[in-house]
Amino acid sequence: MNVNFKWNKKNNNSLAALMPLIDGAQLVEGPTKGIMVYSFATAQADEVFREVKDASTDSIFIAGGPHPSARPKECLKFFDYVVIGEGEETLPELVRSIREGNSTDVEGIAYLKEGNCVYTGKRPDVDLDKYPPFSNDLLMGAIEISRGCPHNCGYCQTPRLFGHRMRHRHPEVVAEYAGMMRDVRFVSPNAFAYGSNGIRPEPDKVQALLEAIPDGRRIFFGTFPSEVRPEFVTEEMLGLVKQYCYNTSLSLGAQSGSQGVLDQISRGHGVDEVKHAIQLCLGYELTPIIDVIFGLPGETLDDQNDTLDLIRWIIDNNGRIHSHYFTPLPGTLLEGSVPSPVSRDVKKSMGRLALSGKVTGVWEFK
Repeated sequence: MNVNFKWNKKNNNSLAALMPLIDGAQLVEGPTKGIMVYSFATAQADEVFREVKDASTDSIFIAGGPHPSARPKECLKFFDYVVIGEGEETLPELVRSIREGNSTDVEGIAYLKEGNCVYTGKRPDVDLDKYPPFSNDLLMGAIEISRGCPHNCGYCQTPRLFGHRMRHRHPEVVAEYAGMMRDVRFVSPNAFAYGSNGIRPEPDKVQALLEAIPDGRRIFFGTFPSEVRPEFVTEEMLGLVKQYCYNTSLSLGAQSGSQGVLDQISRGHGVDEVKHAIQLCLGYELTPIIDVIFGLPGETLDDQNDTLDLIRWIIDNNGRIHSHYFTPLPGTLLEGSVPSPVSRDVKKSMGRLALSGKVTGVWEFK
């Protein structure tokens, strides 16, 4: 029975890690006979559901990723199985069991039995060193260097998916895959937390990682698809970026210019740390690219104006802004929350700032 992965650019890194684990796996553009595997986030869920619902193929459908892990019962209206959480061990075992006819014995999945959602239980955390981040004869992606996060930001799915304990790929394992690339980029919830418990940076561990990358590679560290928490930005960490890396910018998560909102969402840092991190970046000639979120629950007009003031300050200091509008994601602490409306004046101000080219993204519901 063939195993077919539905690819899109949003799930490239996930499929790049999973495909090497299943012999003969192939990428397909739509439903295909055999086992169909989808990995998707909430933003893609409705489109995926329509595709599976309208499929006319003789297929067994498996869902995984952030949305299915948080909403298995919903996904089982369309899928035969849901892989919950990490897939490196669960998916190959599920595929093998389907082929052998014993699929419901697999740990880490959900399925329907007599109309009820059955969850077979959580697996132990995956040891990242045992599994490839990609296989260059199938798909390539950024190298995932860390999983998990000890912080508890109300809008974020990461600790719900991967736990609060940080896990890291060892430098020699990362180096093996970096050797297949010219430009080396990383996936991490907080790149500067590499090698640490996620509470405070360990520069020696980061230096060991960067030194392990083979010569001739261009390293981009702390940039998309990773970001950095502002309190992890120190002189020592920025010195390592300037010494070993090619990036001229650093992606930082600020999320709000209101201290009250930061406290409400359990962000774990303050506005002062954001400004300090930006000033340090500028001292090292790194352009700070700052994530902010409008419409967070309970956000008032004063809070939005505080964020707008921070944005103007960042732009005046040669930084750039990537803006988002709050989406309550399933499985997060704020999943049942209602986004706050963004004032007309704030929308107009953001629109004007966007014309400068220093602001990208969205700041209202689309």
